[in-house]
Amino acid sequence: MDYKSAGVDVEAGYRAVELMKEELRGTQRPEVLGGLGAFSGAFSAQALKKMEHPVLLSATDGVGTKLKLAFILAKHDTVGIDLVAMCVNDIACAGGEPLFFLDYIACGKNEPEKIAQIVKGVAAGCRMAGAALIGGETAEHPGMMPVDEYDLAGFAVGVVEEKEMIDGSSIKEGDVLVGLASSGVHSNGFSLIRQIFPMNAESLNTYHESLGKSLGAELLTPTKIYIKALKAIRDSGAQIKGASHITGGGFHENIPRMLPAGHKAVINRDSFATAPIFDLIQKTGVISDETMYNTFNMGLGMVLAIDGADVEKAINAAADAGERAYVIGHVARAGEQTAEGSLCFASG
Repeated sequence: MDYKSAGVDVEAGYRAVELMKEELRGTQRPEVLGGLGAFSGAFSAQALKKMEHPVLLSATDGVGTKLKLAFILAKHDTVGIDLVAMCVNDIACAGGEPLFFLDYIACGKNEPEKIAQIVKGVAAGCRMAGAALIGGETAEHPGMMPVDEYDLAGFAVGVVEEKEMIDGSSIKEGDVLVGLASSGVHSNGFSLIRQIFPMNAESLNTYHESLGKSLGAELLTPTKIYIKALKAIRDSGAQIKGASHITGGGFHENIPRMLPAGHKAVINRDSFATAPIFDLIQKTGVISDETMYNTFNMGLGMVLAIDGADVEKAINAAADAGERAYVIGHVARAGEQTAEGSLCFASG
C-alpha cells in the first residue's frame, strides 16, 4: 500500500507544478520576492512607504456551479479568469489596486494538464488585473470528490490610499448612475441556469442564432475584469463616489450596498442593452422580471455613482479602456416618488 494506491498521486502534483510555472512567471511584479515553490509567497511592502496612509484590501471568492459546464465541455482555460475577476472586482469597488493573488484547487484526481489549463486562466486574469500570482495549492481529495471534478477558490490582496477609498459616503441625491457592460452571465446564477437548460454536451453545443454562438460558449464567457476601466475613470479626474460589483443577488442585493442610508438607486430599465443570453434564459425558464434582476447582472457588471459634472469624462475614459458605459439612472431620496416602470433599489 502506498499514497498513490490510496488515490493521491504525488508525482502528478509535481508535473502540474512544472506545467504551470511559466504561466506564473508571466504575472510577476517587481515587488515579488523569491522564486516559485516556496512555502509562502513573498511580496515586498516597500512601495507602500510612498503612500501617505495605505489601506490593505482583501477579497476571496469562487466560481460556483459554472464549473459544471467546464466539466461537461472539457474546457478549463477560462474559469480561472472568472476566479480572479470575482475577487479583484470587489477590490476595485473600494478604489483599490490588486497587488497579488493566490488560488486553491481541490480536485478528485490531479490531472496535470487539466490543472495547468485552470492555472493558465488564473494567470491570464492576473495579467488583466495587474496582480501577481504568487502562489496557490492543489489538493487531491480522493473519495470526497468525483475524479473528473474540481472546485476553485481565490484570494486577492490590494491597496488603496485611505483618502482615495470609495465608500459611498459622499453619494447624494441627484448623482448619476453609470453602468459598465458585462460580458454576459459572468459567474452568478448558474444554479438556476442549470435547471433551465439540459446540462449535457448536446444542449451546450447547440448553436443559438440570437447568441451568435453555442449556448456553452456563451455561458463560459469569462467574467469581465474592471480594474483598468475604474482606474482610467479616476485618472480622467472623474470622482467615483460609489461602486457596486453586480454578482450574486443581482441588482437587488448589490446596488444598495454602495448607497448611504436614506437613499435609493432609480434605474431606467431601457437605458442599457440587455445581453441576448438573458432574454433566452427568461423566455426558456419562464422567469419573472423580479427574479431576473434578483439573480443576474442583466448586462451590467459594475454600477458606479458619479457626480453629474463628471459623467461625460467617466464614459469617455471607460471607452478608452475598452469598456462600454451607459447612463442608467440617478440617486434619489428613499421616500421620493419615481417614474412608473423604473427599477428602484433602496439602501437598508
